[in-house]
This record gives sequence, C-alpha cells and structure tokens, in this order.
Amino acid sequence: MTGSDQDIRDHVRERYAAAALSVVAGSAASCCGPSDGPQTNCCGPSDALNSISDTDEAEIFGAALYTPGETDGLPEEAVLASLGCGNPLAVADLRAGERVLDLGSGGGIDVLLSARRVGPTGFAYGLDMTEEMLTLARANAARAGAANVEFVKGHIEDIPLPDASIDVVISNCVINLSTDKPAVLAEMFRVLTPGGRLGISDVVAEDGLSPAERAERGSYVGCIAGALSRTEYSTG
Repeated sequence: MTGSDQDIRDHVRERYAAAALSVVAGSAASCCGPSDGPQTNCCGPSDALNSISDTDEAEIFGAALYTPGETDGLPEEAVLASLGCGNPLAVADLRAGERVLDLGSGGGIDVLLSARRVGPTGFAYGLDMTEEMLTLARANAARAGAANVEFVKGHIEDIPLPDASIDVVISNCVINLSTDKPAVLAEMFRVLTPGGRLGISDVVAEDGLSPAERAERGSYVGCIAGALSRTEYSTG
C-alpha cells in the first residue's frame, strides 16, 4: 500500500470513528468535519451533493432506504448509525441457514437484519476496520439479543475468514472507499462457497467520468472519488 493509499484509509477510519462516537453521544451518525468547516455525512457529503436538498439526501443515504417496518425491533443505535447508499438485503435473497458476510459493517444494521433472515441455523459476520464502529455494533447485537452474529476487525482487501466459508457477501456503500478494489473483489470470491452470491449496494460513476473528474466532484470519504464506473464494476 502506498503512502497516499494509507492516508486515504486513515482518513476514512477517522471519519467513521467520529460517526460511531456521534451515535454513542446520542445523535444520528455523521462524518463530521471540524467545527469551523462543513458538517457532512460519510456518504453523500455536501461537497458531492451540493445541488440536493437535505430532505433529498436523507432519501438517498441512510436508514430511509429500508422498507417500512424492516428495521422494527432493531436497537435505535443501529438505525442511527446507518450510513449506506442502499439496501443490500433487497437483492441478496437471504435464506434460512445461510452464512452471510457484510463488508464494512459499521454499526451493524445489515448484519442484524441478515441474522434475522437466516435464522438460528444461519450466521452473520460483520467486518470493519474501525474499532469504534465494532464496539458500537457489538453493543447493538447485545441489545438485540442476536446470538448468531460476530463482528470481526479487519480490512475488506484481506478478509480474515477461510476460503469457501460464506454463502452470501453483502456490502453497503463501502467498496468505493477501498483504494484496492481488485483485491476486494478477489477476496469476496475467495470466501464465497461455490455457487455463492453477492448483494452489493454502492456508489457508481457514469462511464464518461475519468478518475480525475470523479475526484473533482467529491472526496474519497464521501464515496465519490473512489467510485468505480459502471463498466469497471461489470468487468471486475
């Protein structure tokens, strides 16, 4: 990993740690900037969505993307910590008894929803690199009484799970944050069982935008600069 890549990773970690601490302090998660600078969500920041109202932004990122009633019964802290750009469970088609891995699990909302769907014979793992998010997620799992979950510290480019150990890999607006997406994709397929599935929500750039043009439109931590194009995603 280059020094620049490490700087990006550190910046992402710092911003998501701040988001976790804001939930612990009793407010909705946000990747807040300095007090004299702009206050932004982790994904969908004002520098990337300056033409979109706060109301519209709330409908694009976060807990509002789940269907009515879907998050009922989850700890409030898990819902407040939702920072994704979609609902990976809407495309994952989880079944009882399956093993699920959520890449960049944050406060645990998608892990807890997955655990509910796969039932007591299944299992849901959450992988995150941010200690503050892991602490929050584990507390949320305890509040929910979820026995079939585990939150693991690590990087999505180097998943600390065995080969062919997961039936479904999900992720919610996290792959765009990685500086080594080929490694992420290779690791996803390594841990998947034969015939395993993916359920991914992510920010994707139009094919006509170069990496430099994406960077002009938003930051890495805002899920813009690191977004793959549609073609890059489809060709892997």
